[in-house]
Amino acid sequence: MPDLFAADMPMPPRDRARADAPLADRIRPAALHEVIGQEHITGPEGAIGRMITAGKLSSVILWGPPGTEKTTIARLLADAVNMHYMAVSAVFSGVADLKKVFAEAEKIAVMGKKTLLFVDEIHRFNKAQQDGFLPFVERGVVTLIGATTENPSFELNAALLSRAQVLVLNRLDEAALAALLARAEAAEAKPLPVTSGARIALINSADGDGRFLLNQAEILFSIDIENPLDPPAMAALLHRRMPVYDKGADGHYNLISALHKSMRGSDPQAALYWLARMMVAGEQPLYVLRRITRFASEDIGLADPQALQQCLAAKDAYEFLGSPEGELAIAQACLYLATAPKSNAVYAAQKSAWKAAKETGSLIPPANILNAPTKLMKDLGYGQGYAYDHDHADGFSGDNYWPDIMTPQKYYHPVERGFEAKLRERLAYWEKLREERS
Repeated sequence: MPDLFAADMPMPPRDRARADAPLADRIRPAALHEVIGQEHITGPEGAIGRMITAGKLSSVILWGPPGTEKTTIARLLADAVNMHYMAVSAVFSGVADLKKVFAEAEKIAVMGKKTLLFVDEIHRFNKAQQDGFLPFVERGVVTLIGATTENPSFELNAALLSRAQVLVLNRLDEAALAALLARAEAAEAKPLPVTSGARIALINSADGDGRFLLNQAEILFSIDIENPLDPPAMAALLHRRMPVYDKGADGHYNLISALHKSMRGSDPQAALYWLARMMVAGEQPLYVLRRITRFASEDIGLADPQALQQCLAAKDAYEFLGSPEGELAIAQACLYLATAPKSNAVYAAQKSAWKAAKETGSLIPPANILNAPTKLMKDLGYGQGYAYDHDHADGFSGDNYWPDIMTPQKYYHPVERGFEAKLRERLAYWEKLREERS
């Protein structure tokens, strides 16, 4: 891994924080273009970038995980559009506090200046308190910038949502977190005293939270360390279990590949071992669930339709129980998949059908299976000659459902295993009826 420390990295002036302030405050962005990892909204083509260019700011709800600079974006946004900045937290504020804020905002409005009101953890206000914002937002007394880690669709009033644009902030990925560490090293004028492997482990342990990463880095900077720390030594120092493999490189992909191949090879013992290796290493359970759910459709499919249901049930159980109790449901799903009959017929059929759709995307269905809600469409033959399958003794008409100039295709070829063996018989029976009636 290349050294991310650059002693000559240009640093913007940061005169807002004292020299003894926490690291996160000392390297806090001074302008929106310095915000890391949120360029999709702060960049020139992003929603916030366009607002600034237009010089007109609308109310916004910033939705994203912790440590993604929601507070910083709101403060910098006020500076960018020259608005008076006020902030409250729904954790510490009540109705009386909000009344004071709105009263001050109205006084400032009389003086000809608009107010940007930042409300942290806005989802913690109850529905009645959220309704209290509406008249002041509608009259333009304040422009509301709310921050939440919860889904606004479930936590915020529909009336409030209708007056604000929801912007989704990204969980900081590895590149963004690495850039954040580089900025911290430039501010400290020295590299982190860790090996490249420990650096990767440190980034992975942050789980997308930039604030947590900087707090951990500050601890490392504050200690006199002679030799760079490897992952176990750093874990012991920070008193936090570090991943024993890199979730973004070979170790990560090697283990998920081993899990996938073991389930495909119907070896439940090996599959359970590789699952354990990933979970003990600190892999995100929902990532594992996503991967095995994909496996259920790709490698089992209709050979055992319950495989997909087992994965979705495991996801629900894990989200309901949390860790470590919910991890048992993941293990159950893993064992179910490893012991299920295997078939990639659905996977192969999907690839073939998608390819054909791209090649023949402009072909229209045959007229006999088109609805005819108007007289013109009836005159054009829409629906004419349609064979209603339920009118036939076998519930099967054998009609043609393909475009007129396209030869009927066969994408799905069920195997002779599991439930697909029955489907194979069913398809053969229908094919025989089709041939007899054609």
